Amino acid sequence: MNTSSIRRRRLAVSAAVAVSAALSVAIGVRLAGYGVPLALLLACCLSCVAAFSSLLFRLVDAWSTTTHRCTASGCTFQVRLTHAGAAESRRWQEIATRHPDHRTP
Repeated sequence: MNTSSIRRRRLAVSAAVAVSAALSVAIGVRLAGYGVPLALLLACCLSCVAAFSSLLFRLVDAWSTTTHRCTASGCTFQVRLTHAGAAESRRWQEIATRHPDHRTP
């Protein structure tokens, strides 16, 4: 993995954390306007941070993941690569195409 992809990933993760925190604070402020007790408000905000972060981290991972599937009809074989270079991705694409064990659902 090169330094530019590391920087992009760190930036995307930092943005995901910032967006999660901002959304949770916005929800917390709206709930506080209704007189929700502090303990319940804290629990709601923390659960929102966890939910939003989980969603956004999955999106970041999906953004940087490549999937190669077998080209045989009905075969469910697949290879998922994260942060792979062009040569490595091509090698795994060929492996997925030529694998000997064709699986069906």
